[in-house]
Amino acid sequence: MSTAAAPVRPGLVLADLLPASRVRDIALVVGGATLTGIAAQIAVPVPGSPVPVSGQTFAALLVGTALGARLGLLSLALYAVAGTAGMPWFAQGTSGYAMPSFGYILGMLLAAAVVGHLARRGGDRSVLRMAGTMAAGSAVVYAVGVPYLALATGMSLGEAVAAGLVPFLIGDALKAALAMGALPTAWKLVGRRN
Repeated sequence: MSTAAAPVRPGLVLADLLPASRVRDIALVVGGATLTGIAAQIAVPVPGSPVPVSGQTFAALLVGTALGARLGLLSLALYAVAGTAGMPWFAQGTSGYAMPSFGYILGMLLAAAVVGHLARRGGDRSVLRMAGTMAAGSAVVYAVGVPYLALATGMSLGEAVAAGLVPFLIGDALKAALAMGALPTAWKLVGRRN
């Protein structure tokens, strides 16, 4: 007799384990935006860069992965709109759109959708898949954030890469390692309960 956990249906994200309703969706979207805003306050300035190391990208990728593409995108859109409207929950308590790091926030919107899409295809079910999911999400954030940084500051693309990408790679690896442990573990625990 096998004691292995029954696999959870493919195509699900963690949010799908809660009973579906409009109230659930609203709570998850608001909760994801709030989590991202709180995580953004964990910020450390990077010498020579107008972009701090913060927890906001990590939270945005977790929100997208846990909620799926649609709710993840809506959650990060709420985060961006509220922050643009003046809520001081971007990194280091900032708000608005007139800052060189705003491109990273726009990148997080797209990244939440990408990682949510990958999660629906099992991208959060194993350590290796989660590594790929986090790498894809981070690449999307940088693909939007770094060129925006260059345009907003007048830096060359090479200077923007040096100031807005390279200093963050070690932190991204640590964030990916945390996600690689957390999400596959959550799925294993869910599988044991079912």
